[in-house]
Amino acid sequence: MEGKNVTLMVEFILLGFSDLPNLQGFLFGAFLIIYLSILLANGLIFIITKTEASLQTPMYYFLGNFSFLEICYALVTIPRMLTDLWTHNGNISLWACATQLCLFLILGVTECFLLAVMAYDRYVAICKPLYYFLIMKHHVCVRLVIGSWILGIPAVIGLTYQIFSMPFCDSTKLNHVFCNVYPVLQVACGDTSMNELSVYAHVGLFGMILFILILNSYIRIITTIMKLPSATGRSKAFSTCSSHLIVVSLFFVTAIMTHLQTKASHSATIERVLSLLYTTMTPLVNPIIYSLRNKDVIVALRKLLPS
Repeated sequence: MEGKNVTLMVEFILLGFSDLPNLQGFLFGAFLIIYLSILLANGLIFIITKTEASLQTPMYYFLGNFSFLEICYALVTIPRMLTDLWTHNGNISLWACATQLCLFLILGVTECFLLAVMAYDRYVAICKPLYYFLIMKHHVCVRLVIGSWILGIPAVIGLTYQIFSMPFCDSTKLNHVFCNVYPVLQVACGDTSMNELSVYAHVGLFGMILFILILNSYIRIITTIMKLPSATGRSKAFSTCSSHLIVVSLFFVTAIMTHLQTKASHSATIERVLSLLYTTMTPLVNPIIYSLRNKDVIVALRKLLPS
C-alpha cells in the first residue's frame, strides 16, 4: 500500500466503451435494440406461460420464471450501460456499484439454481414419466422456484460486503461496462487473495456443484432415451430437453470462464466480452431457442400475437 492514496468512500468510473469513441452512437442504438428485444421476447414467454391453458405444466412454469429472471438481468445491467453511452459519463457511487454487483450476483446464482431445477424437471419427465405429476406437484414447483431465488442471497450479500469493505486506491477506474467482481478487485488496495478465494468458493458452490448436478441429470436422461425402442420416441424425448441443454451450455461456459480468473491473470477485454455474452446475448437468444424448438410455445405465441 506504500505510495498509494487510499480512500474509504469513493466514486468509481466505469470506462465502458470509452476506448471506442467513434462507436458510441452505434453501440447505444445496438444495445437499445437488444434491451427492448429482451424485454419483448422474454415478456411474451412469461405472459403465455401464465395465460395459455395448454402451457399450465411444471416445465412451462419454470420457463416462465426463467424468462422473468432474464428480464431482471437486463434491468440490472443494460439501462446503466445505455445511460453511460448517452451521457459519456461513467461515474457511479460506491453504494450504487455495490448494489448493482450484489443484484447481478444474486441473479447469477438464481439462474444456476433454476437451470438445475429445470434439468431435474426434464429428468423426472423422461426417466419417471408415470410419477411426473405426482412428484412435480404445483406446490413443489413453487417451493423450488422460491428456493432458487432466495438460497444464494445471504452468501452473495456476505461476498459483496467483503469486497466493498476493502480500502480503495486513488485509481478507481473500472475497465468494464458494469460493476463486476474483478474490475472492483483491480482497484482495491492491499492483498485481495482472500477475496479471490471467496469468489472461487462461491463459484464452486453455486456454479460447479450445480453444473455437476445438471450434468448428472442429463447423463441419466440420455441413458434412458437411448433405451427407447422407437426412433420417433427418442427424437421426441431429445427435443423436449435439447433447448434447455443449449441454454445451460451458453450460460455456464461463459459464466465459469469469467469468474475462474485471478487478479493477476485477469483480462479486462475477455471479461467484458464474456460478461456481455451472458448478460445481453444469452437473455436475447434464450426465448428464441425455446420458441423455435417448441411447437407448444409457437402455437401459444400465434394465439397471443395478431396475425
